[in-house]
Amino acid sequence: MIRKASAVWRGTGRDGAGALTSDSGVLDATPYSFRTRFEDQPGTNPEELIAAAHAGCFTMALAFQLQQAGFEPEELSTQAAVEVVQADGGFKITKSALTLSAKVPGIDRAKFDELAKAAETGCPVSKVLNAEITLEATLT
Repeated sequence: MIRKASAVWRGTGRDGAGALTSDSGVLDATPYSFRTRFEDQPGTNPEELIAAAHAGCFTMALAFQLQQAGFEPEELSTQAAVEVVQADGGFKITKSALTLSAKVPGIDRAKFDELAKAAETGCPVSKVLNAEITLEATLT
């Protein structure tokens, strides 16, 4: 399985602009720029897309973990906050903090924590990130 996306950039780093496109079409010349990345201009940025990928990957991995253990979640809602810091003359992603709210009938806290941790370490996006990954999970 290979998934693809492409980026086109025109101009300088600060004043230029680019567009991101994915093979699925979900991203279709979606704008990104210095301003969408480091300020509040509408558009996307690589870190936001990594956060979305991590939240989605982890949440689906947890759904599979729960299913394999005989549980059916009513809802799993995850936010990923990717931290970017200035380091070594540039920028570096240092952390992806996952915050999960889950409604899973019939599961006890110990089993839930076990399965959530397995999903956190097992999802492919977690494995590819060279950053600290944390998980805060709430079971309602």
